[in-house]
Formats: sequence, C-alpha cells, structure tokens
Amino acid sequence: MSAEGTKPGTAEPDTTTGTTAEAPDTELRSPADRYGARMASVRAGVAANQLQSRVIRQERETLNEVWAAVAEDHSVARAAAVVVGARRRYVTGAGRSAVFARLLEFDLSYGLSQVYLVDGEGGRAMDVLADVRATDVLIAFSVRRYRRDTARFVQEYTRRGGSVVAITDSPDSPLLPHATEAVVVPTTSASVTDSATAMVTVIHLLTALTTASAKGARRRLAERDTLARNLELY
Repeated sequence: MSAEGTKPGTAEPDTTTGTTAEAPDTELRSPADRYGARMASVRAGVAANQLQSRVIRQERETLNEVWAAVAEDHSVARAAAVVVGARRRYVTGAGRSAVFARLLEFDLSYGLSQVYLVDGEGGRAMDVLADVRATDVLIAFSVRRYRRDTARFVQEYTRRGGSVVAITDSPDSPLLPHATEAVVVPTTSASVTDSATAMVTVIHLLTALTTASAKGARRRLAERDTLARNLELY
C-alpha cells in the first residue's frame, strides 16, 4: 500500500480519508489498468451518478483543451491544406483507431474524390505501398497502445515518398517522426477507455476545413444528393 492508502496503479479508496487517489493517466495504458483505477469507486458503492458527473466534467475539460490547442497551433488547418493538395487520399488506422479512420474516410468522401480506406484487410496496404506517389497523402490514426502495423505502414509510406498526416494522442507517438503534419489530440478520460470525444471533434473540424477548401466540393455534394434521390436511399 502507498502512503495514501492505495495500491500503485489503482484507485482504491483510502480507508482513512474516504478519498480516491488515481495513478497518472500516462501510467494507465490499457483498459484493464483504467478499469482498476477508475471504476473502483463504483465497486466500493459510490453512486453511478457521481461517476457520470466525473466523466462529463472530464470530457468538457478535454474538449476545452483540444479547442485551445488547435486554435493556437493551427495544426488541423495545416493538415487540411495537405489533404486538399493531394491527388489521392488514403486513410488508415488499426484497432480502435480503425473507427476514427472509417469516420474520416466516410465524411471526407462527401466533398472530395479519391478518398480510400486502408483497413489492413486483403493486402490493401501492400497495394498502396507499391504505388506511392509524391502527390499522395496518408492520414494515419494511432492512439495508445500504438499498433505496430500502423507505425510500420507509415514509416514505409514516407520512405517511398508520400506525405503523412498523423492524428494521434501524444508527442511520443511513433507516428510523429514520419509525419509531414501532425495533430496531437488529448484523450484524457475518467472512464475505462480513453476519451474519443476530442478525436471525433478533430475529425469533424478537419472535414469542415478540407471540404470548404476543396475544388469541386459543391458539385460533388450536389451530385451525391441527386444520386441518393435516384436510388431512393432515404
């Protein structure tokens, strides 16, 4: 037991003070680590609405942090310029990051042509690497614990001359040394999983800035509306 009455890396209640001491977020690398640290109070009988309040408070703080950061460093605007200027846009991510990659690919495709998801299935990454052009961009998502396959893909992609926009959660991410532009998104959370709130917010902002600057976006959006009506999709 530590001096505060907790086990290292956990957030077990201090029997003398009734408070909870949590390990630093950087030490809680896996969902299992975070469960032990953050859910202990609920297991100890604290009402769920108190946990809810804590999660909401942390999400607000994380959102404020990301808005302040992108307003100051303009990293999302720079990333958008790289994406707009590319001929082909590939989007990749593995594990949980695959969800972020799919969302960005889906949203970008509304206003931009030649947007492709590289999901690691069927040797798609090999196909992309065999035909990298200097006018291409790879938008790569990676959050802790940082998948090796994504890092290797990014490294080889840059070695072959393509540009990379890295969207990640730490300055220590293995993607950053190979990135043309990088957006570092805070994911601090009070839950079992790292927060996805700020990451989705950055995806939303990147889509808005990219689509607004893309030549032909208005025509493409109108054509998609026409196709949706013709196909009676909705």
